[in-house]
Amino acid sequence: MSLIKNRQKENRLARVFSGISPYLESAPLAAFFLGISSGFPFALIGATLTTRLAQDGISKGAVTAFALTFLAYNFKFLWAPFVDNFKLPFIGLYGQRRSWLWAISFLLILAVIFLGVVDPNQALSMVAVAAIIVGILGATLDIIIDAYRIELLEPNQLGIGSGMSQYGWRIGAASTGALVLILAGNYGWSIAYISSVIFAIPAILVGLFLGEPKRHIEPVKSKGLFKIISDYFGPLFEFIRREGAWLVLFFVLIHKMGDTLANLTLRLLFNDLGFSNEEIALYDVGFGFIAFLIGIFLGGILYARMGLKSSVLISLILMAVSNFSFAALALAGHSNVGMGAAVCFENLASGIGGVTVVAYLSALCNLRFTATQYALLSALASIAGRFLTGTTAGGLIESMGYFNFYLLTTLLAFPGVFLFWYMIRSGLADLSLANQSDEKF
Repeated sequence: MSLIKNRQKENRLARVFSGISPYLESAPLAAFFLGISSGFPFALIGATLTTRLAQDGISKGAVTAFALTFLAYNFKFLWAPFVDNFKLPFIGLYGQRRSWLWAISFLLILAVIFLGVVDPNQALSMVAVAAIIVGILGATLDIIIDAYRIELLEPNQLGIGSGMSQYGWRIGAASTGALVLILAGNYGWSIAYISSVIFAIPAILVGLFLGEPKRHIEPVKSKGLFKIISDYFGPLFEFIRREGAWLVLFFVLIHKMGDTLANLTLRLLFNDLGFSNEEIALYDVGFGFIAFLIGIFLGGILYARMGLKSSVLISLILMAVSNFSFAALALAGHSNVGMGAAVCFENLASGIGGVTVVAYLSALCNLRFTATQYALLSALASIAGRFLTGTTAGGLIESMGYFNFYLLTTLLAFPGVFLFWYMIRSGLADLSLANQSDEKF
């Protein structure tokens, strides 16, 4: 009898280990650490900078205009072919991906220090310049990290790797935000920003220990003008030749519009409702971080159980509905319970979508043009929301109030849901995927 119980226990342990072991493989772990470094510059020019400017008394219009610094992330596909094809001198001997990873990480560290030492009350324009530089370098780092991750992961690791990347991104962004908020209250914003550069180290170490991705395909050598044209436009031409490509690009453009518009204004809402730095750090960063991790875990399960298309559709619906929670918070006022509930729901939905939607975008990429195509797709995914935030969000909030504003962001999210449902029904969701030498997604 005891022998049977021991075997049952061993079988249970074996099942648990088999479920965990894929996450402990070198490529998914690398995606996790790369995600940490990817998240930290985004946090510094996003919610953290919004809090800093709002607390310094900068107007809503000026604060939301800083969302335009994120446009570097949206236009990164313009210089992604350069990252894909240009070999850096000297350091390039260590490989295309690794050399760019190390060079941009070093420049980003310098830019973050510059952003930290500039005083918004004395030179707001210089803060804008510093934020733009951090945005450009952070977007370039994302180009490299996304390509490194996709080329490092095997096709059967894309779901797990996307989840691990999102775990890392959220940990990097949340840890950066929490660290800066806490240090700023005790030592000032300059020390807080300078201290945050430690989050650039994980990506540097990944390149050091894992080396150049083996699945990286070197660009085809060509000469003269043809080389320039093919290198630059080749990735785009390859994508748009696929059936339904234009509809897919339109979906990518609009599916996160409402979600991005809402998220880039949340710190204004929290500030106007009277939440302190400590409350923001606890409920928005802390509770939101835990909810996001749970969402990533659920997203992995959803992806495994329901497949790519169904899991993406469900996550799109959840992300759309989650925006309404902030409309409810605007009505409730200064409520820690309300803030915690709204933040947790939004982060849970974002965590699920972070796995499923990132896996879908990754599956769209041809390995021949990994950096450029993923840069294009991820850039399109939030450009509309960021542009609207930077140009109109401050005025909309002042004219229609927070409740109606977040209700509007909820409505703006649903066209993407309906479009993806149509893509599934018409078969375009499958036809648009990259044909990568019979690799299955």
